Amino acid sequence: MRTRDLRVTGYRPLVPPAIILEELSLSEDGSRAVAGWREEVVVILDDADDRLIAIFGPCSIHDPVAALDYARRLRGIGDELRDDLMIVMRAYFMKPRTSVGWKGLVSDPHSDGTFRINDGLRMTRRLLLDLVEIGVPAACEFVDPISPQYTSDLVAWAAIGARTTESQVHRELASGLSMPVGFKNGTDGNVQVAIDAVRAATQPHSFMGVTEQGLAAIVETGGNPSAHVVLRGGTPGPNYDRPSVAGALDALRAAELPARVVIDLSHGNSGRDHTRQAQVAREVAAQIASGERGIVGVMAESFIEDGRQDADTDPLVYGKSITDACIGWDATAVMLRSLAESVRARRAVTSGRSADSRNRAPSRSTPR
Repeated sequence: MRTRDLRVTGYRPLVPPAIILEELSLSEDGSRAVAGWREEVVVILDDADDRLIAIFGPCSIHDPVAALDYARRLRGIGDELRDDLMIVMRAYFMKPRTSVGWKGLVSDPHSDGTFRINDGLRMTRRLLLDLVEIGVPAACEFVDPISPQYTSDLVAWAAIGARTTESQVHRELASGLSMPVGFKNGTDGNVQVAIDAVRAATQPHSFMGVTEQGLAAIVETGGNPSAHVVLRGGTPGPNYDRPSVAGALDALRAAELPARVVIDLSHGNSGRDHTRQAQVAREVAAQIASGERGIVGVMAESFIEDGRQDADTDPLVYGKSITDACIGWDATAVMLRSLAESVRARRAVTSGRSADSRNRAPSRSTPR
């Protein structure tokens, strides 16, 4: 009597990572660029660079041509604001679902239910290589432990999403990833699960995985010292306000972890209303301008056109999301310049505090 694969309807061959890595290889110059971007992120996380990480881009990429158009725009404003912001493109190719829906460019690259995953992996890697060529760092969300073997060498920053932060598999995965990793708080707003995830990811692990050749293996990791928390709000409401940020930073200190957070301007923090991202950004910028150094980055869902459209729209509007609604390019540019201004204000505040501490007159109880 058969007792396995009773609900599996078929298997199709998956191209081993090594094949696609050979077909679409990263040059030595590209490797140096990615390594440099990762180091920039790390020094900001470590408070050795007072710039702000700004991770902006579509909810989930469905059109590589429009994505490259967006990337070139992002490169332009990134050059303009480079003294204050490190701009990273949100290049998400896998869409976690609460229930059902299009699962992203990797899973269903032709958006027709054929799930040509091998095509999706090639399209994704080709686009990431193009971003490196343009000079735009990429941020990706890793949804499973296999797909990073195909693309992780091209990624400057990675996210573990709210639905998977509590997953041991993803915590183990993050412990071996070669770039900084942000863990989002849970969809229920629980920040402690993200803090626990950061602690777990900093430690060595051994777990089951696959090699570049596609062979099953026991993966051994050394731990990821650049794991951190991303505040994205949740069911109870947002958590980007001053008390919520202060509470998260205090909880990180209590856990003996670096007090640093990235704030997601969308999702639970915007009430899933893309137009409210601007308001959230203003309030976060005010905290930064007042001197808050624990906020090391922000995220936003942004594309060329404002809003969203259904995936079966015919014809699709160029540069408009088919998943979550995004702010358009004009609003994006305004938001980035405002965030850069807040960094300059923070710099002035913190330098003033340093000067005060150097020039403060000694108290009567202080030996002279």
